[in-house]
Amino acid sequence: VIRCGAAVAWAVGKPLSVEEVEVAPPKAGEVHVKIVATGICCTDEHLLEGCLPDADFPVIPGHEGAGIVKSVGEGVTSRGTQHGMCIIPGDKVIPLCLPQRGECSFCLNPKSNYCLKSHVSEPQNLLPDKTSRFTCKGKRIHHFLWVSTFAEYTGIPEYAVAKIDAAAPLDKVCLLGCEFSTGYGTAINTTKAPTCTVFGLGGVGLSVVMGCKAAAASRIIAVDINKDKFARAKELGATDSISPWDFKKPIEEVLTEMTGYGVDDSFEVIGHADTMAAALASCNINTGICVMVGVPASGSAISVDPMLLLSGHTWKGTLLGGWKMRDFIPKLVSSYLEKKFNSDLLLTHTLPIAKVNEGFELLCAGK
Repeated sequence: VIRCGAAVAWAVGKPLSVEEVEVAPPKAGEVHVKIVATGICCTDEHLLEGCLPDADFPVIPGHEGAGIVKSVGEGVTSRGTQHGMCIIPGDKVIPLCLPQRGECSFCLNPKSNYCLKSHVSEPQNLLPDKTSRFTCKGKRIHHFLWVSTFAEYTGIPEYAVAKIDAAAPLDKVCLLGCEFSTGYGTAINTTKAPTCTVFGLGGVGLSVVMGCKAAAASRIIAVDINKDKFARAKELGATDSISPWDFKKPIEEVLTEMTGYGVDDSFEVIGHADTMAAALASCNINTGICVMVGVPASGSAISVDPMLLLSGHTWKGTLLGGWKMRDFIPKLVSSYLEKKFNSDLLLTHTLPIAKVNEGFELLCAGK
């Protein structure tokens, strides 16, 4: 049993508490990972607010990390060799909040990056054997999306871990566990068109901007109410930046006027029902594609004019950018090392785990 520090959410709406927790040894098919660095994502904030479905408390949040394998359970190396990714102690890895077991019909479908072991199908509050590896003060602590990267050590199923290049700086590539891969992948796996708009310029939204530029979009319109984000958006590839608060008319009308008949592709990276509807309405009336990237609060409903779809619009969602995570995370890390993109520009602050609540304050303040 390992004793280590972790940021624990004891209840909905309460600040995180940094505690000493016990982490049980890995069972068969599991790996123990020492987390070296982790990002703070809006999905973690949704968890703390009680906006994610099927989440249990107390819980250790965090799903965007990188670390080093400390130990492995029975069968991990043999099964890894069979599946082409042998994980051994000392390996650098990125935990995957969207697993890839490689056995269900979704995993076997080359067009899908879904897995029946993901939280959408089956809550990941406990590991596959329905037990937790975490305890604190004699109480069971739940996992979050199996990975719980706000703990110094965490236990994870091997098919929710991707082995990466040993040269990768973990404090930089941890962003590829969610933020960057989601935004960048959503764009390059969707966009084949000259004009795009991105609603929301947080880390994921800025990653979408980078992806649109990489996909050779000639006009990228960034939309956010926080104008402080416009300079960074321009640096990453946005050609225009606008705030809905600067206009008396709906933002979808503004975008339609700017582009003639609406943008070719729009990306909603906020998770609000009203901006999702606006993103759809801002698309080209016939050939436009709108992609939902932001995570809406549990129970959200959207009111949409069905004629927007009947006229030819495509409205779709994405999980982690459409990547089969275990296959593509190592490739993304290699691309990072080859300087094919610079996700370091997304980093704004570096804090110790003791200041995790300060990190959430910065996140909520748009900083």
